[in-house]
Amino acid sequence: MRRNVLYIEDNEKIGVLVKEELEQRGFSVQWLLTGEGAEKEVQQHEVVILDIMLPGLDGFTVGKRLKKAAPDVPILLLSARTSIADKVDGLQFADDYVTKPFHTDELVARLEVLIRRSGGIHSERISLGDHIEVDLGVKMIFDKRTGEEIILTGKQYQILMYFLRHPNQVLPKEQIYEAIWEESYITGDKTLMVHIRRLRQKLERSPDSPEIIETLKGIGYRVKL
Repeated sequence: MRRNVLYIEDNEKIGVLVKEELEQRGFSVQWLLTGEGAEKEVQQHEVVILDIMLPGLDGFTVGKRLKKAAPDVPILLLSARTSIADKVDGLQFADDYVTKPFHTDELVARLEVLIRRSGGIHSERISLGDHIEVDLGVKMIFDKRTGEEIILTGKQYQILMYFLRHPNQVLPKEQIYEAIWEESYITGDKTLMVHIRRLRQKLERSPDSPEIIETLKGIGYRVKL
């Protein structure tokens, strides 16, 4: 099963080298040249490699935003900056810090440790109820009764992945909304409720009596694994 890495690096020479090396070792790498929009991608990955010296938003700012968007996805900072102050600042939100130049063997070893510690969900298949299977390696959802793939919209997929990163937890609707839409929840907004209803129509045997996505009245939602 290929492990998914989000790699943010503006140096194309280094980026090509690291991407090729990781892919040869069984990783699937999405490489971004800047941190713009990275929060929308991070939920789909098991680990992040983040350079500090980026154009526009620096790595410290990007890293803090990524950690807020996906607290369970570990971040490895990669930088030529070697001062203790930089390392201390980086490790306030990141899970590891590797300085350039580095050896690929060390980088891979550190990635493997971070993925094991986080229990990366993308290394397995997950069953929801007794009829839905989520294959996190290929990012596909199947109905086991028919073998057919269930197609989700982008937001529906993000919501489902957010539930799977917080299994068995009661998640307030405000928390879910702000994580997915990246803006403050406004009391009375029905956007999340509409998306949950449509997601249930695709996943539940009986959307009116949901077994997968539970509603905790007045609080939020929960998915039990």
